[in-house]
Amino acid sequence: MEFNTYTIAFGIAGIVLGLIISKILEKSSANKTISNAKKEASQVIREAKKEGEIIKKDKLFQAKEKFLELKSEHDKVMASKENKMNEAQKRIRDKESQVSNEISKNKRLNQSLEDKLVSLNKKSEYIDKKKEELEKLHQNHVSQLESISGLSADEAKQQLISSLKEEAKSDALAFAQSVIEEAKLTAQQEAKKIVISTIQRIGTEETVENCVSVFNLESDDVKGRIIGREGRNIRAIEASTGVEIVVDDTPEAIILSCFDSVRREVARLSLHKLVTDGRIHPARIEEVVLKTTKQIESEIIEVGKRTVIDLGIHGLHPELIKAVGRMKYRSSYGQNLLQHSREVAKLCGVMASELGLNAKVAKRAGLLHDIGKVPEEETETPHAILGMQWAEKYGEKEDVCNAIGAHHDEIEMKNLISPIVQVCDAISGARPGARRQVLDSYIQRLKEMEDIAYEFTGVTKAYAIQAGRELRVMVESEKVSDDVAAQLSFEISQKIQTDMTYPGQVKVTVIRETRVVNIAK
Repeated sequence: MEFNTYTIAFGIAGIVLGLIISKILEKSSANKTISNAKKEASQVIREAKKEGEIIKKDKLFQAKEKFLELKSEHDKVMASKENKMNEAQKRIRDKESQVSNEISKNKRLNQSLEDKLVSLNKKSEYIDKKKEELEKLHQNHVSQLESISGLSADEAKQQLISSLKEEAKSDALAFAQSVIEEAKLTAQQEAKKIVISTIQRIGTEETVENCVSVFNLESDDVKGRIIGREGRNIRAIEASTGVEIVVDDTPEAIILSCFDSVRREVARLSLHKLVTDGRIHPARIEEVVLKTTKQIESEIIEVGKRTVIDLGIHGLHPELIKAVGRMKYRSSYGQNLLQHSREVAKLCGVMASELGLNAKVAKRAGLLHDIGKVPEEETETPHAILGMQWAEKYGEKEDVCNAIGAHHDEIEMKNLISPIVQVCDAISGARPGARRQVLDSYIQRLKEMEDIAYEFTGVTKAYAIQAGRELRVMVESEKVSDDVAAQLSFEISQKIQTDMTYPGQVKVTVIRETRVVNIAK
């Protein structure tokens, strides 16, 4: 027990001694660390002072350099300012010398002018004296001439003026007549040249429009399917399209007859779809006809767009584009209306270019001149006026609207584009092969035109020429005077306009001829 007590005591003493020794060692090491830190701090301070001195010297050196640089620049600026001041002083001295020179010159000029003025006054006095002497001599000569001729000076002057007036008037009339004749001849030649060159530069096609279409079939067996049981299919097609279907002995073909080419095209496309599909019955027929009608409407818009693009016309209203597309399915006296309008547009463009006018505006008016012929609803308004109203409604310019409304003389022409459209419309419709008519109706129309002329008193002969576009009337000179002939031409033209229907215009020419015959024996 005692042994353990001593052991514990010695252990505690050893531990205390170890702690004391460790504390002493830690303190000595701490003292060393502090002394080392102080040494390092003093070293850092010394080095920092050295670097500060170096930096200070550098900054002073840079400041001196900057000062010297600024001083040199200042010296340069001051030198340039001094040079400028010297130059300005020199210019001022030069100007002062110039001004002094000018003053001296002006003094000399004033002196010379005063001398010249004195000499001029002397000369003017001399001239006035001479004028008085000449006036006296002139009066003496006039009095001598009056006594010799027996006329006063005023009377002689009036006679001379009247004779000169008559001579000048006759010369002026002769010159004016020659100029007018030359201008007429030149204008006619130029007009013919422009029209001929315009026609030659435009490719044209002959009419191919008619009132029937032939629908080809693969075999005659299809005819029975188109007719249907007791004819119900063919009746359904005719009722839906408004087209008469003629099924005759023609092999592998049926005929679609209708004056409206749109309805005829709808019937043709519908039959093609029905025959290709094979299902032909009334319900299917109505469905196909409805779809085909919508297809034709979209095709009309596409045709209008292609047409305006081909002709280089921009900014056209969609409704006018649609009207242009509908022209494809309209005809005028057998001439396709779209083909006619395209042809007129090209003719107008060429002719306007030849005359130095706006070709784009002329081409636009030529394309739109017949849009009044394709109304969606029938109207009694003339097609030219209706087309003009449409053009105004959809924002076309005034000259285009006037050209559309005036191409058949319904309204007054107000610009140069209007007569060009009228002329090109006549060229397109009057050329051979452009329009097709039945021969019997054509001959009957010409005969009726001649018969109208024979109804008037004094008419001996009447001839319809130029395809019915001119009526020449021969009258008896004893019964019809010149004034009556003019009145007769007007009355015949009004009678034709009232009683007949005809394309274009009819020119009525009344010829009155007087013949005196004597025989020498």
